[in-house]
Amino acid sequence: MNIKPVRNEADYQKALERLEIIFEAKIGTDEGDELEILAIVIDNYENEKFPIGMPYPISVINFNMEQMSLKQKDLVEMFGFKSRVSEIMNKK
Repeated sequence: MNIKPVRNEADYQKALERLEIIFEAKIGTDEGDELEILAIVIDNYENEKFPIGMPYPISVINFNMEQMSLKQKDLVEMFGFKSRVSEIMNKK
């Protein structure tokens, strides 16, 4: 096991390639330990270089509505009144 810090894109790509090779390693083996540590190192680099912020609540609702094929009128039961749903969905 020879894991090094991931400091740049080249290191990142190299780490991903190694991860792919040992991806199905069994827990408790040397490769399994390497896989676990490598995943942590990669995750830290990704969180630092490619942060994902919290989504806007309305965006989450719209996404879920799209995934579930729902319309605004389908939300009336959850939120109460039709005017309330319109008010919520039109906030930016």
